[in-house]
Amino acid sequence: MALQYKIFVGVSMINLSGQVAIVTGGSRGIGAAIAIMLAEAGADIAIIYRNNIKSVKEVIKRVNRIGRKAEAFSCNVENYLQCRTTLKKILRIFKRIDILVNNAGIWEYGRIGDMTPKQWQKTININLNGTFHMCDIVVSHMKERKYGRIINIASTAGQRGEPYHSHYAASKGGVIAFTKSIGPELIKHKIWVNCIAPGWVMTDMVLPELENKNTRRKILQTIPRGTIAKPEESAGPVVFLASKLADNIVGEIINVNGGSVLCG
Repeated sequence: MALQYKIFVGVSMINLSGQVAIVTGGSRGIGAAIAIMLAEAGADIAIIYRNNIKSVKEVIKRVNRIGRKAEAFSCNVENYLQCRTTLKKILRIFKRIDILVNNAGIWEYGRIGDMTPKQWQKTININLNGTFHMCDIVVSHMKERKYGRIINIASTAGQRGEPYHSHYAASKGGVIAFTKSIGPELIKHKIWVNCIAPGWVMTDMVLPELENKNTRRKILQTIPRGTIAKPEESAGPVVFLASKLADNIVGEIINVNGGSVLCG
């Protein structure tokens, strides 16, 4: 029997209308770009943030101007009970969760030998444990509905390591291994789990490094594309993974780094 394929044209290839997406760390940077682009694809957005109330209000305004619904929820993803309470609030308001984007994270300097256990644990708690907390809590709802998309945000640091940021690299390497582990586990329940690994992106988190001309020049020399990426260039692959175009992608790590790290 001949296979039948539907041909889609333009933006109609990605249609998330009627779906609800949670974006952690969605008040600025990559998270804000993801929230806005998911809304442009038709999804309503639940934004989880920690402190940046002014920034999150601006993201909500932009989502509303697109014509989609958005709500903000203050939550510390390090805290499992807070995550569980927040998920319940989201379900009361939106009634469903189709997409979870685990973007919340920190990037701080830490020289081994000088780094304190508290500094190490803070990064692991937010970047890795926070990802686990959100996944662990949302999975039961997705299993019940027999559908879900989870996209985790890792980093090139988790693939190749990063001097003076070993705690960050370890946390993102953990996110990668976690994604590869639960992807095959959850696809049996029609839940797709994948990950993107961005390189250098122009965000507030790394702006102090990029403002130094010598540092910026050295960074650009490591990127074959020769450009520091915009947040939207990480958001695009996330929206792709949230769509049906990615149906045959499971437990994968998509490199979004301008050619700086090429992992098969």
